[in-house]
Amino acid sequence: MQQPAAASDPLRPTRSLFDLSWVRGVTSAERRTLLAGGLGWMLDAFDVSLYSLVLAHLMRDFGMSQALGGLLNSLTLVASAFGGFLFGLLADRIGRTRSLMATIVIYSAASGACGLSQTVVQLAVFRFVLGLGMGGEWTTGSALIAETWRAEHRGKALGLMQSFFALGEMIAAGVVGFMLPRFGWRAVFFVGILPALFILWIQWRVPEPEIWKAKMRAGAASLGGTFRILWRRDLRHKGALATAMNACAMFGYWGLFTWIPAYLSLPAAQGGRGLSLVKTTAWLIVMGVGKWLGYTVFGFSADVFGRRKSYITYLLVAAALVPVYGFASSPAWLLFLGPLVAFFGTGHFSGFAAIVSEMFPTEVRATAMGASYNIGRGTSAAAPFVIGLLAHHFGLGPSFLLLAGAFFVAAMLALALPETRGKQLE
Repeated sequence: MQQPAAASDPLRPTRSLFDLSWVRGVTSAERRTLLAGGLGWMLDAFDVSLYSLVLAHLMRDFGMSQALGGLLNSLTLVASAFGGFLFGLLADRIGRTRSLMATIVIYSAASGACGLSQTVVQLAVFRFVLGLGMGGEWTTGSALIAETWRAEHRGKALGLMQSFFALGEMIAAGVVGFMLPRFGWRAVFFVGILPALFILWIQWRVPEPEIWKAKMRAGAASLGGTFRILWRRDLRHKGALATAMNACAMFGYWGLFTWIPAYLSLPAAQGGRGLSLVKTTAWLIVMGVGKWLGYTVFGFSADVFGRRKSYITYLLVAAALVPVYGFASSPAWLLFLGPLVAFFGTGHFSGFAAIVSEMFPTEVRATAMGASYNIGRGTSAAAPFVIGLLAHHFGLGPSFLLLAGAFFVAAMLALALPETRGKQLE
């Protein structure tokens, strides 16, 4: 017989880290929103990753330096800050599902357009547009899941959503490994158009969260009202802290994972490790497995041990591993360390959505999540450029020391976060 009292207690922790009994109680709405947010994020990751995976070829064909190659990816991250904020405002007014569909169309069309680029300026414009959709997708998908799933399982659901990013990166690595030597980098970007087809399923099968619809029936906040709520003393302090923490964590992430494909494939004379395309693809797929596990395990850990403790642990371990990876030279060590760096260096992202969604009220939740996450991401946009610049003087591996420092600072900022595990959304 079922135990309704235990299931209804939002503060009751999951019995163990890998307790799967909760799966039996997942509702149809919870399942569909997780699939919509997760697949949208996976396809976002697929499109975004294509640039890093063909960066060495773009540098050759367009005559770009390492600094310029990093700058173009920084431009995408700056655009994602605008996209996340704008689509957050939109999602608080027209709905999470409608906004999610719009973001997928934008980043898919922009990815295909990158394949038509004839100049660096054209490529930069298309990457900027792609960033708008990229920032908006995380905002709308995370809000959709956070408002649909119950408090006792929200961390797991958001962790599973975040884990789809790793699947998208692995699929992108496989597509590039197959397409690039046969058809060139332009064809790789054309494949990025396909995710737009996914919106047809979302339109017909994914409901809006009930708590959002209830707020809309009560009346949506005006634009001025939204900003007044966000400027409340309690909310602005927590929002500023979360944004600064996220900026440091993302500086470490984007600086590292933008350049890892080039770090593995470039010859030693250019600061790389000289792996072949086949080995680079295989090593990246293995790292993708580490990312997926890191994202997923974090969600379970956050529901068992708490968001803050899990977040800080991941960041501190990442700070310790990144320098070791940067100075590793043998392919065997790179293969061994790669999944560990990926596990801890990316898994912490699963915690941010849970933490921020539980700090803000429904009427401004998407706006606050979009602003906090994407202002942090926009600030971190300097990372690919800075690492490209440092690599010119010191090599890519030694430049990773700066990224380890960013992870450490993020962990220190996280110490001041409130613990929100088990919080019921109004």
